[in-house]
Amino acid sequence: MKKHIFFDLDHTIWDFDRNAEETLKELYQTYQLDALGIKSCSDFISIYTENNHLLWADYHLGKITKDFLRAERFSKTFIQMGIHPDAVPHQFETDYVNISPTKTNLFAGAEQVLAYLQQKYTLHIISNGFKETTLTKMNLSKLNPYFENVIISEDVGVNKPNPIIFEYALDKAKALKAESIMIGDSLEADIYGAQNFGMEAIFFNPMQKEKPEDVKHQIVHLEELLKLF
Repeated sequence: MKKHIFFDLDHTIWDFDRNAEETLKELYQTYQLDALGIKSCSDFISIYTENNHLLWADYHLGKITKDFLRAERFSKTFIQMGIHPDAVPHQFETDYVNISPTKTNLFAGAEQVLAYLQQKYTLHIISNGFKETTLTKMNLSKLNPYFENVIISEDVGVNKPNPIIFEYALDKAKALKAESIMIGDSLEADIYGAQNFGMEAIFFNPMQKEKPEDVKHQIVHLEELLKLF
């Protein structure tokens, strides 16, 4: 019998890619990147997204630092698109970090699902996102009322999939493994992290990637949770 549901935030409730795209389209115009030599905004977004996802995968595993991730993702993207390193607009990252968390696009059905689940379960967030941006996203997207606890890896000192952050989250929630479940989009951080800790997990898979055999449960749309719970 489940009593506690732990959610990831980015790419699970808060639509990271959609919010990033909106921000990058605005910055493309602000920085006049076409005049700099980047003729395709969509190509810029695509290359950035790939770089960002790869860097975040390394960050989840503790291979790189927050500062390295932030310094590298746009610098690498600009250089890959033919911009000389000396011409890379280094303020771009700061502007992106300031603007993107203010976007409020959530995955379809998020508010309906959270309102329903909140009536029956205690909900929590476990995020590897950076603290200041995570708190801004939660506040401006009006997500705080749904969640009892917001566990942020920077506060704990380790990222998912490290079992310490799951132990910390359960202690804070006063929850047992058997009565808890994790929902997230990252196989490595959310699903295997929870399963290796001894907690059930549901893989949120909106891109419909191939599901590994050792992943027991998956959903493609958040609304599927209305039937599961």
